[in-house]
Amino acid sequence: MNRRKFVLTTVAATGGLWTAACTRDQDHTEGVAEGRMLPAVGVQLYTLRGEMETNFDDTIRRIAELGYAEVELAGYFGRDVDDIRGLLDEVGLAAPSCHIPLEVLKEDLEGTLDDAIALGHKYVVCPWLAEDRRTLEHYKQYAIFFNEVGKAASEMGIQFAYHNHQFEFEETDGVIPYDVLLADTDPDFVKMELDLYWIRVAGKDPTAYFALHPQRFPLCHVKDMAADGSMTHVGQGEIDFASIFAHGESAGLAHYFVEHDHPEDAWASVTDGFNHLSNLRF
Repeated sequence: MNRRKFVLTTVAATGGLWTAACTRDQDHTEGVAEGRMLPAVGVQLYTLRGEMETNFDDTIRRIAELGYAEVELAGYFGRDVDDIRGLLDEVGLAAPSCHIPLEVLKEDLEGTLDDAIALGHKYVVCPWLAEDRRTLEHYKQYAIFFNEVGKAASEMGIQFAYHNHQFEFEETDGVIPYDVLLADTDPDFVKMELDLYWIRVAGKDPTAYFALHPQRFPLCHVKDMAADGSMTHVGQGEIDFASIFAHGESAGLAHYFVEHDHPEDAWASVTDGFNHLSNLRF
C-alpha cells in the first residue's frame, strides 16, 4: 500500500440515552457567560468526507473561511501529503491530528508516522477496533499493540491516541473494556480522544473519567445529542459542553473537533458547530 495514499474508513453505531449528569443546564450556562473560551475550534473532516472527495482544495479553503483554526484529517483522499501541507499552510489551518485505521497502523506504521511528520501532526489516532473485540482478552491484546504503536510514535515525536465509540463501555465479564484500555496502556504512550456523543450514549460521565485519569484526554470530538438520542448539530442538542470543558485542564484537553457522523447538510452542521463553540463560555 502506498504509504501516502489511503482513505480512512469508519463505522458508526446506534445511539441511546445518557445520564443527566452532562445535559444542558441553563442556569449554569448563564452563570459562566463571562468565563473562559476555547483556545481554538477544530473540525473532524469525516463530517465533510463527501465534499472532500469531490473537491478537496475548495473544501479546505471554505473551512478556513468559516473561521476554523484546526482540522483533524480523516484520511488523505489520495492526495500527496506535501501538497496537503502546502494547502493547509496557505490558508492558515493547523492539522494537529489524523485518524489512521487500525489495519494501516499494523501494515505501515513507519509510513504513517512519516506522513504525520510531513503534515505537522502531533497525534495519530486509531478510530475503531476490529469486530473481534468480543472478550476482555481481545482488549488486552489491543492494549499491548497500542503500547507498541505509542512507543514507536513517541520516538518520532508523535503522540498516539485512541478514539472511542459506545461499545468500549459495554460491560464484559463484569468489566468495562474502556477501563482495561486505560489501565493496561502506558499513559505516556497512549492518550485518549474522547467522543462526547458516544460516551453519553453509553451512559458514562466524561468528567468522572477526567478525574480518574488526569491528562489522558488531550483531544475530543464535540458532537451533540437530540432529545430522541440521535446525533444533531453542535449547539442544538442537550449536551452541556460548558460543564465538560470546565474540567478540561485536569483532563489535559487541548483540541476540540466538531463532528457529525451523518449530517443531512454537512456545511450547515460545521457552521453551526463553529458558531456555537466560538461563542461558548465555561
